[in-house]
Amino acid sequence: MGTSLLIFLGIIVILAIVAVTTYNGLITLKTRVREAASDIDVQLKRRYDLIPNLVESVKGSKNFEQETLEKVIQARNQAVSISGLSSEKADAENQLSGALRQLFALSENYPDLKSNQNFLALQTELTNTEDRVLAARRFYNQVVTDYNAQQDQFPALLFKGLAGAKPELFFELENPTEERKNPQVKF
Repeated sequence: MGTSLLIFLGIIVILAIVAVTTYNGLITLKTRVREAASDIDVQLKRRYDLIPNLVESVKGSKNFEQETLEKVIQARNQAVSISGLSSEKADAENQLSGALRQLFALSENYPDLKSNQNFLALQTELTNTEDRVLAARRFYNQVVTDYNAQQDQFPALLFKGLAGAKPELFFELENPTEERKNPQVKF
């Protein structure tokens, strides 16, 4: 009888270790998802902070299209007003990216802008920030992939409710099935 009790207690201990390890793994991945989302948020805020300076440097250019500047400002304000990483936020970010691409495309036709060091520095900084947003988004989506996959695996499947684990959505800034289109410039 003593041996079977030891075997039973051994099984209970092993199950408890598996449960604690699985629970802690889900909590760790959940924390990594929040951290990755925060990284995206930091880069987006950096982008938002650069845009007013860019708009001010463009305003100094003679005859620059006011409508384009207004689109950039409206798109920025829309993106800033949405918190979290939702499809609505992704749509607003895509509109902002499109407005910025249009502004940069139009700036090629303004020699005073092409020679404005402040504008060029801000353009470079925004391009670098876009690359950082892309890297942060890739990292976030990879962490979300790991987190969602872990939830559907045994034994995590049994403990995900206890850990408060719910599937997270990817943060897609552009629809990969759509062909990327250059902004249309009309004169």
